[in-house]
Amino acid sequence: MAFPSAPSALWSVSLLTVLFAAAVHSNIVYDDDPLQPVTQDETVSAGGTVILTCRVAESDNSSLQWSNTAQQTLYFGEKRALRDNRIQLHRSTSTELSITIGDVQLSDEGEYTCSIFTMPVRTARATVTVLGVPGKPQITGFDEAVPEGGKVTLTCTSTGSKPPATLRWYKGDLEVEGRPDVVEAVPDDPTYNVSSELSMVVSRDDDNTHVTCAVDHPSLAPGDKRSEQVLRVLYSPNVLIVAESNLPREGEKFHLQCLGNGNPEPTSYMWEKKDGELPPLAKADGAYLRFEMLNKSDNGDYLCNADNGIGNSRGEYKLLVQDAADNNADPTAMSTSSNVDHAVIGGVVAVIVFILLCLLIVLGRYLIRHKGTYLTHEAKGSDDAPDADTAIINAEGGHSGAEDKKEYFI
Repeated sequence: MAFPSAPSALWSVSLLTVLFAAAVHSNIVYDDDPLQPVTQDETVSAGGTVILTCRVAESDNSSLQWSNTAQQTLYFGEKRALRDNRIQLHRSTSTELSITIGDVQLSDEGEYTCSIFTMPVRTARATVTVLGVPGKPQITGFDEAVPEGGKVTLTCTSTGSKPPATLRWYKGDLEVEGRPDVVEAVPDDPTYNVSSELSMVVSRDDDNTHVTCAVDHPSLAPGDKRSEQVLRVLYSPNVLIVAESNLPREGEKFHLQCLGNGNPEPTSYMWEKKDGELPPLAKADGAYLRFEMLNKSDNGDYLCNADNGIGNSRGEYKLLVQDAADNNADPTAMSTSSNVDHAVIGGVVAVIVFILLCLLIVLGRYLIRHKGTYLTHEAKGSDDAPDADTAIINAEGGHSGAEDKKEYFI
């Protein structure tokens, strides 16, 4: 039996070693090979857990193996090869080997290799991408209240993101445009620091407005990380004068109140009467103008000047004092009483009209009856005459006799 010479045997082992190494580092995929491992790339956030799965279509009882980015064996079948408690066996069958890596670090990013030790050795690679989770944004640039019309510049910064995060600004619920993000790479670290500026001119409507900086990143759900800054704006007061009563009456106590809506609140108030001095019985008491007893002479326009150190403003109120006779009058009762009086008056008028109509009817009947009687008496002589001539004579005689009678008509 012939044996190969030593040089020939050494050459053969070296060739096999080279072929094995080439197979391990090769990324060739054998689509029609049932023993070719299949993997998939994974993306995970730093601190999370990733599952690496390697499968073959058929099994020839060869073991599957996972290796890390440094080609260190992690698991060979069910057997742990590297002492790292973060790496655990997830599932092991004749056609699958799955492992988990917990508390993933940025340094875990890279290519992981799944191998099956057939002849030749078959491999597949899975790329693990680790996302650097950005820190909560910090807003700077606002330390104290700003006068109305002033300019405010806010700066938002977020650190530790990979890839670089995007910063968004909101004023209330409305998104506003800031300056483009500034991205800075962190030395000796794969993460980035991102900052953005927002500048605006503020008005009194911006007082107590919430300005928000939110981080947008694949590792975060929308709105997961944001910070707020409440704006404080100083502005002069808006003045409104409020009366104690809408119907000030002569002889009553009464007061006016000066409401100054400003930031800060007004610290001084000054009362005056337009085109004249304040009435003798009117007393200014800070935001109040008090009348001990109202008089018709108090009528007029009253002014209140409020000052809060940022500015001053003026309000005006027109005072019209009602008659004292109406002091106890209840508008509702007066309305009800007036309605009752009108009803009574209407009833009386109706009765009077009815009585007058009755009197006219009776008088008419009386006149008609007396007029008939007169005509009957006038013709009485002619009714008793035997002939026409005698009737005429009797009628004339009767008429002459009637001249002595006097009739009175109402």
